[in-house]
Amino acid sequence: MVQGTGSDVGKSVLAAGLCRIARRRGLRVAPFKPQNMSNNAAACPTGGEIGRAQALQAVACGLHPHTDMNPVLLKPQTDRTAQVVVHGHAVEAMEAADYMAGRDRLMGAVMESFGRLAASHDLVLVEGAGSPAEINLRARDIANMGFARRAGVPVCLIGDIEKGGVIASLVGTKNVIDPEDAAMIGGFLVNKFRGDPRLFDDGVTEIETRTGWPCFGGIPWLTATARLPAEDAVVLSQPSSPSDGDGILKIAAPMLSRMANFDDADPLKLEHGVSFEWVPPGTSIPRNTDLIILFGTKSTLGDLAFLREQGWDHDIIAHARTGGRVLGICGGYQMLGQRIIDSVGVDGAPGEAKGLGLLDVETVMTTEKRVAPVIGTCTKTGEVITGYEIHMGRTAGRDTARPFAMIDSSADGAMNADGRIQGTYLHGAFTNDGFRRAWLQAIGGSSDDNLCYGAAVEDALDALADGIDASVDIDALFALAQPPGWTPTAS
Repeated sequence: MVQGTGSDVGKSVLAAGLCRIARRRGLRVAPFKPQNMSNNAAACPTGGEIGRAQALQAVACGLHPHTDMNPVLLKPQTDRTAQVVVHGHAVEAMEAADYMAGRDRLMGAVMESFGRLAASHDLVLVEGAGSPAEINLRARDIANMGFARRAGVPVCLIGDIEKGGVIASLVGTKNVIDPEDAAMIGGFLVNKFRGDPRLFDDGVTEIETRTGWPCFGGIPWLTATARLPAEDAVVLSQPSSPSDGDGILKIAAPMLSRMANFDDADPLKLEHGVSFEWVPPGTSIPRNTDLIILFGTKSTLGDLAFLREQGWDHDIIAHARTGGRVLGICGGYQMLGQRIIDSVGVDGAPGEAKGLGLLDVETVMTTEKRVAPVIGTCTKTGEVITGYEIHMGRTAGRDTARPFAMIDSSADGAMNADGRIQGTYLHGAFTNDGFRRAWLQAIGGSSDDNLCYGAAVEDALDALADGIDASVDIDALFALAQPPGWTPTAS
């Protein structure tokens, strides 16, 4: 199990790299995360949804995503509530305090999934959540040491030297956690090192002396991580680098407060003919934008209000009135319509609101949640789209007579009369190289014929694995692995 001294220390990416290394060594390996909190989710071929990080780790293992890889997924709707997804299916929305008070009741679901994976694979690589040093949350924990102790899974602790204070974070974790929890930790890694790692030799010695844990290596800052699908919203805080010049299609995307599945942007960001820019709160959408994309959200009404608070509604409407293009995906599609009605509060607080009025459609939120991989055909380009749907709500209206895509015999999405305003429920559409190229060309942009997004992700995973393999004692790290039920005293 890979645990971290804090959030964003690189657990998800490191687990993906280790999955790829294990696969290269001929092991039947699977990823697992007992509890994840993310609005970036992936639909599994057999049904249900899991966090995008575990879906990427599955790719690294050569597997299809499965709900057993992430049995508990929390999807924040407000600052205090989240939709609870168990074994891939939404159960209920809960206040944070209520969930924390009863989350140990989900340990049974967690152990069921872990047991199935452990029984059918040589190695299960487990990712923790947050930090085991959050001892105020230790009671009823199912994400870190609570799971590790229950399942008998040895732990490697990850520290992030990029943030500074890595000695204190690793040594401090040992000092504050329960001694029996500390006994589960078999060693540590120092991640995101820049410069000459020999300069930190004395630091490693201090950590080993003060904790009694061996160091398995120092991992350099690996640029391959930037080419992998984004999982956490922390990537949105990184500054954009918009390009300029003739033939560059300028795309801007407002950073909604509960934005979901924003990795839909990743293939576009790799296109040389595209300049992609996240627009942070408090900032106007640039006037020279060619295309505005409204991405999905876990709280459509809440983020519609947030959008208006930023003044982005005026920017988007003005952009559309002057001939600019707008694409709405999932919740963004719902916002483009005339009205959104959520009478029972399935997607946040109950209520209704006027949409942006750019599409003649109306959305009614329903308690039924659609989660499914889909294959469709784009009505404008004729290209096949393989993607997935994850949404609550049904959208209807006159503009659905001009659908974005046809899925079997059913219409998806809508367009206005001139096709400049488009909406769709399809996630993952831009990972399809043929569709992406044709769609960009249809809206006046250009595409790199040599860019194969799936191959780019595979290459990035291989480069990530190469970097980890070269800097970590993999044999010693994998030697930690024990059969399920192992305990330190029994070893």
